[in-house]
Amino acid sequence: MFSKLLIANRGEIACRVIKTAKRMGIATVAVYSDADREALHVRMADEAVHIGASAAKDSYLSIDKIIAACRQTGAEAVHPGYGFLSENPKFAEALEAAGIIFVGPPVKAIEAMGDKITSKKLAAEAGVSTVPGHMGLIADTDEAVTIARQVGYPVMIKASAGGGGKGMRIAWDDAEAREGFERSKSEAASSFGDDRIFIEKFVTQPRHIEIQLIGDQHGNVLYLNERECSIQRRNQKVIEEAPSPFLDAATRKAMGEQAVALAKAVGYTSAGTVEFIVDGERNFYFLEMNTRLQVEHPVTELITGLDLVELMLRVANGEALPLTQDGVQLNGWAMESRLYAEDPYRNFLPSTGRLTRYRPPEEFASDVVAVRNDTGVFEGGEISTFYDPMIAKLCTWAPTRLEAIDAMATALDSFEVEGVGNNLPFLSTVMDQERFREGRLTTGYIAEEFPDGFTGAVLPRGRVFEVAAAAAMMQLVVEDRKGQVSRSALGHSTEVYGEWVVVIMGEQIALKLHRLDPEGTWELNLFDQVAAVARFDWEPGRTIARIEWEGGAASVLKVNATTSGFRIRYSGADLKVMVVRPHIAALLPLMPIKVPPDMSRFLLCPMPGQVVRVDVVEGDIVEDGQVLAIVEAMKMENVLKAEKRARVSKVHVAAGAVLAVDQVMVEFEAV
Repeated sequence: MFSKLLIANRGEIACRVIKTAKRMGIATVAVYSDADREALHVRMADEAVHIGASAAKDSYLSIDKIIAACRQTGAEAVHPGYGFLSENPKFAEALEAAGIIFVGPPVKAIEAMGDKITSKKLAAEAGVSTVPGHMGLIADTDEAVTIARQVGYPVMIKASAGGGGKGMRIAWDDAEAREGFERSKSEAASSFGDDRIFIEKFVTQPRHIEIQLIGDQHGNVLYLNERECSIQRRNQKVIEEAPSPFLDAATRKAMGEQAVALAKAVGYTSAGTVEFIVDGERNFYFLEMNTRLQVEHPVTELITGLDLVELMLRVANGEALPLTQDGVQLNGWAMESRLYAEDPYRNFLPSTGRLTRYRPPEEFASDVVAVRNDTGVFEGGEISTFYDPMIAKLCTWAPTRLEAIDAMATALDSFEVEGVGNNLPFLSTVMDQERFREGRLTTGYIAEEFPDGFTGAVLPRGRVFEVAAAAAMMQLVVEDRKGQVSRSALGHSTEVYGEWVVVIMGEQIALKLHRLDPEGTWELNLFDQVAAVARFDWEPGRTIARIEWEGGAASVLKVNATTSGFRIRYSGADLKVMVVRPHIAALLPLMPIKVPPDMSRFLLCPMPGQVVRVDVVEGDIVEDGQVLAIVEAMKMENVLKAEKRARVSKVHVAAGAVLAVDQVMVEFEAV
């Protein structure tokens, strides 16, 4: 085995690779840009080499600088992670020429599978089922519309060199085909330096299910079961699980064998993933092959007991796989939630800034549940505009799917992130949705379940009571701590009693509380009825409150004190809760309500980003749905459209301007 490994990546995947390498006794080398001087992967590695400016093209995408770092440190092998240079055949070729081991597949396999047009042709030749479409290159917008009509709407417009959801659009008519072609071509050129586009049939009600492969240099290729990745937003995976709740054993075997056949046809070694689109009848069609480690690989590791990074390192060292297909396990169920720095209340637009608080749930593993968190950030670190906005990948494992989902819900409720917008509340909401829990998934799940965007979870009645009970107990603890509870009323006993009204979601809930012992056992009375007995040991200053209900159920809430009560986040809901005495509650309906300012006459920049173009000038009359401007954020182009008919009174920005969130771009006046 080689003794020193350089990781040509950053963030959580660099940290993930370092962990396995250290366990195997391999010294590690990190590379970093200006923006990543204080990054976690730099701190974790044995050595670190600065490779350039913050922009990826000047650092993580520089082949020469990566090879120079290898020579400087004596690194004998390079693990590329995912993204950046991981699927660049020129990088693998340059390493080979320099006598450095590339921890990945052969150059020819990367070339064959990295081009979506070529890979589909090879898949068809290998007997793999493929989606109908036009596999040739498309010259211009008019040709794209003509081909889309021939294939039949809806169609998927895709960059040949694409990945990570970039350069992909769905078109349902000619107008969307024109706009989708232009945007996909522009994004592809910006992200991959390759603007070739192709079009294929979009399978309606599709599931995205992929097969994990591992192959060695001795002709052995195994499939490590499947992952369901249907919960996507803008073609970017958000929640993954293994196995799929939809596949049966026969379909799993057929998909696995076809994936292996494709891998063998191109002489594939190392870890790779063959992605399929699966319809409602379990017909499956080849989508693409990713010639690298996938973001969602932890769920496969959790159900198989295999360390994919270790297998990649051993294969790169020339070792044979330590198991056969019969030895591949399928044990229990695993879920993965991708935690992104993005604001779910603003249509999931990217958010940047400093992590003023970052407290993941505790990682552990047992026979009944496991929690794992792959991350590349730390409290006090910064989420930069230069790279992908992923903060962490939270994973859970349990013997059954519902148990894994419940474990994930609790872990999400325990995860504290402050300082940047994040999608924790959205992830929590999905875990509680009946459709998700039943496994009725498609790639359109988010659009179908949240057609008007995400506005926060609406808690069922029982959970509203849980929040109210927690708020009332916390308030009484605070009052007791302040010494405002009459000691004479306590009779010098350990009992604490209180009568409160909790104002939550516009409703007043009257509660009577009785603390039974100093250890935190409470009796809760709702409307003069004994509602529950709970264990609650929260103390002022804590930001996590845990309630253990009589009967075994438990609740975890994130709490922050406010001037009139608490901000409580639980199960996807973000609630302002007021706790007052009954006589004060009676006066609350008489209080005036502050009305927020009307900002409807402004176009505000919804995310930090750079203006690609502005399509209007002062004096223009715009119609509902008309394109006003395009803003690029984290290599994704976001089209901003008018929401109603109006006249442009002032344009504040121009192409190239770098904007902050909520910065005014255009002002309107009534027509």
